[in-house]
Amino acid sequence: MQALKTLPDIARNRSETASYTLQWVGMEDIAVPITLDVNDGKQQTISAKANVYVSLDDAAEKGIHMSRLHAILNRLDTNICSKNELDLLLENMVSSQAGISQSAKIDLAFDLLLPKASLLSNETGFQTYRIEINGQLLSGKFDYGLKITVPYSSTCPCSAALSRQLFANAIDNEFSSPRIDKQALLPWAHTTTIATPHSQRSYAYLELSLGNHDWPALPSLIMQIEETIGTPVQTMVKRSDEQEFARLNADNLMFCEDAARKIKTMLEQLVWIKDYWFKVEHQESLHAHNAVVIDQKYNKQ
Repeated sequence: MQALKTLPDIARNRSETASYTLQWVGMEDIAVPITLDVNDGKQQTISAKANVYVSLDDAAEKGIHMSRLHAILNRLDTNICSKNELDLLLENMVSSQAGISQSAKIDLAFDLLLPKASLLSNETGFQTYRIEINGQLLSGKFDYGLKITVPYSSTCPCSAALSRQLFANAIDNEFSSPRIDKQALLPWAHTTTIATPHSQRSYAYLELSLGNHDWPALPSLIMQIEETIGTPVQTMVKRSDEQEFARLNADNLMFCEDAARKIKTMLEQLVWIKDYWFKVEHQESLHAHNAVVIDQKYNKQ
């Protein structure tokens, strides 16, 4: 008996369950290389993970054509990942479903690798930043979102004040004379540590709603966030850089509320942002818990 050569396609059969439309059907955590334009016309190819979905608007259809979505996603391997490219990708995702879908959505998550110069010594290292780009096509309109995670350092103002008080008390105890001999004070100060303020690695998590606007140059945006906070973490450092980092932290003492207000001030001035949500997280070295602030624009439009 000759075997059947036509492969079965049970997805073409009508659904035997109740007929309902479904909002999103698709695949998650698909590996895909993407290429982004970064500063000075340079390009960077990145290993990303993608989620792709389409709506199932024909209640009588059993399911969507998933392999078609995967084939369309693979085109990111050969084209620059830009808003225009993702617009076309979303449109092709809808059209690939042959009328059973009207909407599409994509999430791209990746680590952007950027060079980072040291503060003083002219050394260079590299740092990664977690980025997510979300796009969807709904009722013929494109809507994009951008998520960025930026680490920074934060030194507690209260802890700094308490440390300064202990150091002042130690000077008072060590030098009882009304006049202090500078030549005696300096060696003592160089070799005496009374207390140190506590610092912590901290994070800013930003979720920006762009509407139909393109996302900005990611390295420039990251640099703007770091400059706004004032104490970015470092990569390659020498002692001069470490000392400068300590000076920057002393000049930018901050509670989590201070960091949040800095970020909010910056975001309110960016006209290309339709809406925003952010969280700052100070991973305490004093406590076994974290200090956080969460805020958003509350856009009513």
